Amino acid sequence: MGDALADAIKSPAMDVNGINTGDTAWVLVSSALVLLMTPGLAFFYGGLVRSRNVLNTMMMSLVLMAVVGVTWILWGYSLAFSPDSVTTVKDVVTVNTNQFIGNLNWFGLNGVAFDKPDGVGYAPTIPHQLYMVYQMMFAIITPALISGAIVERMSFKAYFWFILIWSTVVYPPLAHMVWGKGYLGSLGAIDFAGGTVVHISSGVSAVVAAWMIGSRRTYPNQPAAPHNVPYVLLGIGLLFFGWFGFNGGSALGANGIAVVAFVATAVASCAGGLMWMILEWVLRAKPTAVGIASGFLAGLVGITPAAGYVTPLSAILIGLITSTCCFFAVSIRAKLQFDDSLDTFPVHGVGGTVGALLTGVFAEKAVNSGAGMDGLIASKGDPTLLGKQIAATLITYAVAAIGTFVIIKVLSLVMDLRVKPEAEYQGLDINEHGEEGYGEEFAAGLSLAEKEG
Repeated sequence: MGDALADAIKSPAMDVNGINTGDTAWVLVSSALVLLMTPGLAFFYGGLVRSRNVLNTMMMSLVLMAVVGVTWILWGYSLAFSPDSVTTVKDVVTVNTNQFIGNLNWFGLNGVAFDKPDGVGYAPTIPHQLYMVYQMMFAIITPALISGAIVERMSFKAYFWFILIWSTVVYPPLAHMVWGKGYLGSLGAIDFAGGTVVHISSGVSAVVAAWMIGSRRTYPNQPAAPHNVPYVLLGIGLLFFGWFGFNGGSALGANGIAVVAFVATAVASCAGGLMWMILEWVLRAKPTAVGIASGFLAGLVGITPAAGYVTPLSAILIGLITSTCCFFAVSIRAKLQFDDSLDTFPVHGVGGTVGALLTGVFAEKAVNSGAGMDGLIASKGDPTLLGKQIAATLITYAVAAIGTFVIIKVLSLVMDLRVKPEAEYQGLDINEHGEEGYGEEFAAGLSLAEKEG
């Protein structure tokens, strides 16, 4: 055993194909952490709804693991990241890619190796299939976030087709433009781990979906208080834990940038929770458990695009500012009586927007040369980056809003988007899934259709 240990110490970290074992191990773990966020989201959203809809709400997150887990392998990854061509002349690699979307060259992972890097330059020290599966976890959770705006009323059949289409025609172009050497990346806009691709896209899509589908029939006349706050706290705990893979893993290696992102993620979320609690204490007299959970989430969302580019002090400021903006966005949404049921846009849409813009303020090349240029208040501050962040944000708003509008409009022509009024009052668990979370309200377990039959 001593000889084996000695041989292991002497062995290089790189194999013959340039694969770094430490980087590979970190991204493997990070991929698992990001996947854990989807069940975490299921608990977070599930605890916020009424008990008769808890299973349906959790299913709206978990079903993404089934749908995107397959479609990403077949066509999603290729549409998001496949270049038109890659040529190498005298060790100089030239990548030609469409500016707005990939193609189907990597359909079914054709040419996506398990033992070699991608060759394009996305992640040169880890296997290509590992980069693919890491990106798959992002593609899974992003459309799941949208469900928070339309819970307790949308047909599960319509939701199934919506997420299948959305994850094919909206997410891949955005991922390609930002991370796949497309238009927004060429523009010079930066998004370390998904402020635009994940949070703005899902938040904007959520508000469009909620507007088109309409309010719950009981809203705002009947209260819809969270039925299980401990579920919410469990959910935010899982999300917080998984977010270290979400942001730290986006360094795509076990390196200093991963440390920068890891620290920034931790302190921004802590600052976000602290700020939300203080605001509730001052303005509403009592800090709530749901409130501090929302603050943690706002901080996590806000730091996502900036995580690998900012100092810890800047991360704290981003957490504080984002949490404050999200807090008041939630209050404004409630006053407008717009039924974005679980405040998806006020947290993810607003939080992602604020985070993307603050990236243009606080990013520093001294922290990460990948920023391209310093943000507005860095030692050599430049407003140019902020302008690029604004442009990227507006483009993401347009793609997500238009794409979601068209998808829902088309679906409305071929199927009912909402459940029947009776099913909505009775609960979606028993009517959409034939089961219930706690066996309390409809012990017989019969759906409305079965009873009518």
